[in-house]
Amino acid sequence: MIAHLKGRLAATGADHAVIDVNGVGYLVGASARTLDALGAIDNLVTIHTEMLVSEDSIRLMGFASASERDWFRLLTSVQGVGAKVALAILSILSPEEAQTAVARADAAMISRANGVGPKLAQRIVNELKDKAGGAAFGSAGFAAVAPGAAADAVSALLNLGFKPAEASSAVAAANDELGAGATLDALVRLALRKASK
Repeated sequence: MIAHLKGRLAATGADHAVIDVNGVGYLVGASARTLDALGAIDNLVTIHTEMLVSEDSIRLMGFASASERDWFRLLTSVQGVGAKVALAILSILSPEEAQTAVARADAAMISRANGVGPKLAQRIVNELKDKAGGAAFGSAGFAAVAPGAAADAVSALLNLGFKPAEASSAVAAANDELGAGATLDALVRLALRKASK
C-alpha cells in the first residue's frame, strides 16, 4: 500500500496529477481542490494516497490532506458512490464542509456535485451520519485546533450521550468561534451550549 508520495509535480490534467518521485512518475486521480492545492508545475509536493485495486486496474487517488483522503474512504463506502463521484463531491466540498453537510443532513449541499442526484445525496447523508461523527477528528485532526483538543472534546460529548454527528458538529461550531488556540475546557463548554440550542 502506498500511503503518500513526496516529489515534484510533473504534470496536471482535469482530474489527475503526475508526481515525479526520484524519476518515477506516479499518475494520481485528484479532486479539483487537491489540484489547486498542489500549485504550479515543478513544485515539491506531498500527496496522501489511496490505492484502488479492481479486476482490471490498479489506480492511485491523491489528496492534499489526510482528512480529504479519509472522507474519500467514507464516501466510497456508500453504495453507488465510486471514486469519480467521491472526487466530484470533494472538488466542491472541503472535509469540514462535508462533515457539516452530513451532520446537518443537508443532502442539497452534497447534490451540488457533478453526478450526484437528490436520491444519492440523501443516501450519502443517511449512511454517513453515524459513521462520520468522529471521522474528521481522527489522526488528521479537524481544522486548526490544539493537538488532540478536538478529538478529546468530541469524546467528552460522546460520553455525555451525544450522537457522533451531533458531537462533531457542536465541536466544529465551537472551534470556528474560539479559533486555533482553543483549550479543551473552552471547546467542551461552548460545544455543550451550541448542542443544547
